Amino acid sequence: MRSSLLTRTLVSAVTVVGIAAGSLATAGTSVAASEPVAKPAAVSGDVSTLAVNNFGLNATQAKKVQAWLKKYHGYRGSLDGKLAGSSWKSFQKPLKRYWGYSGALDGKPGKNTVKALQRMLKKGYGYRGAIDGIAGSGTKAAFKRFADKAPSAKPNGLR
Repeated sequence: MRSSLLTRTLVSAVTVVGIAAGSLATAGTSVAASEPVAKPAAVSGDVSTLAVNNFGLNATQAKKVQAWLKKYHGYRGSLDGKLAGSSWKSFQKPLKRYWGYSGALDGKPGKNTVKALQRMLKKGYGYRGAIDGIAGSGTKAAFKRFADKAPSAKPNGLR
């Protein structure tokens, strides 16, 4: 009877330890799963103003483009060398007037903005590629040529 009692006690102790170990293992994963997940910060306002797209221009070249936009196309932003929403919105004005841009003046240099830019660059800045709306190496090289001459460029983008 003593061995039976000892066996039952031992089995009970092992069972309690097993249950406790299983509970701890489950608790560990449930605690890990219940940790708060970092959420992205909310952004208010126009997100396009945050996106800078210089299409390969360095800051000095972008400043020249902004100076050209200020002189001829109503750009009111700073000459900071970052072509973002307000710079592109100002650039879309001559692209709409002279180079077939038909989109909204939204400051987002999307495919239609790039196509109009490519038409301008093809006419006076050595762009030889397709009018495809993709700012590849040829578009970027021609845009750099434009930027280097931008302050003296005529309002329609030609020299």
